[in-house]
Amino acid sequence: MNLTLKIWRQKGPKDKGKIVDYKVNDISEHMSFLEMMDVLNEQLINSGEDPVAFDHDCREGICGSCSMFINGRAHGPAEGTTTCQLHMRSFSDGDTIYIEPFRANAFPVIKDLVVDRSAFERIQQAGGYISVNTSGNTQDANAIPIPKEDADMAMDAATCIGCGACVATCKNASAMLFVGAKISQYALLPQGRVEAEKRAKNMVAQMDAEGFGNCTNTGACEVECPKGISLSNIARMNREFLTANLKK
Repeated sequence: MNLTLKIWRQKGPKDKGKIVDYKVNDISEHMSFLEMMDVLNEQLINSGEDPVAFDHDCREGICGSCSMFINGRAHGPAEGTTTCQLHMRSFSDGDTIYIEPFRANAFPVIKDLVVDRSAFERIQQAGGYISVNTSGNTQDANAIPIPKEDADMAMDAATCIGCGACVATCKNASAMLFVGAKISQYALLPQGRVEAEKRAKNMVAQMDAEGFGNCTNTGACEVECPKGISLSNIARMNREFLTANLKK
C-alpha cells in the first residue's frame, strides 16, 4: 500500500505543533501500525530528518503505552484493539491517515505523539493499592471464599491498562472510567475493603486535582476502551465515594 500520513509534530511541551505530511510506500497489509511507523522513521533517519516520537513498549496490547489518535479515534478504527495490535489491513491503498497525540490538559504533549500520563500514576499512588501484613501471618488469597461473580467483575476491572483512551475520547477529558476500574478491582474483593473509604476519597480527590473533567454520560469511553472496561465501574466508584463521605 502507498499511504499519506498527516502526523502531529511538536518539538517540545512549550513549542507550537503542526500537522506534517509524509508519504510511505510499499506498506504490507500484514504490518502492525507501529511497524508502519518504524518504516516511516527509518525513512526519516536515512534522509537526515528527526524521527517521529511515539510511545511503545510491549507491542502485545498489555502495557498501554502505544497511545495514538488515529483518524479521529483513540487507537484507530478497530474495536477492542490497542494501536500496537492494529494492522494495516484496516486501511486501503491510497488512504490518508491522520495521526495525533491524545488530547487532554492533564496529558500534556512531551514531543510529537508522546504525552505525559503521569497523572494516572499519581492517582494510583493516592489509593490504588492495599496494605497487607507481610509478617508471616498473611492469609493465602486463594483460601478466602469469594463469589465467582465478584471475582469475575474484579478481574474484568483489573484488565484496565491505563492507556488513557477513555480520557482522549471523552469531550470533558474525564478519567472516571480509569479511576472507576482501579477502585472496582479492590472494592469487589475482601482484601480491598479495609481501605475502601480512604481509597475512594483519595483517588477521586487526586483525579480532580490533576484537572480531569467530569463524566459526560455519553459512554464513548467504554466504546473506545481497548479492554472493554464497563461503565458499571463508574457507577461503583460513585457509590464507593458517596458511602465514604456519608460515614463519619
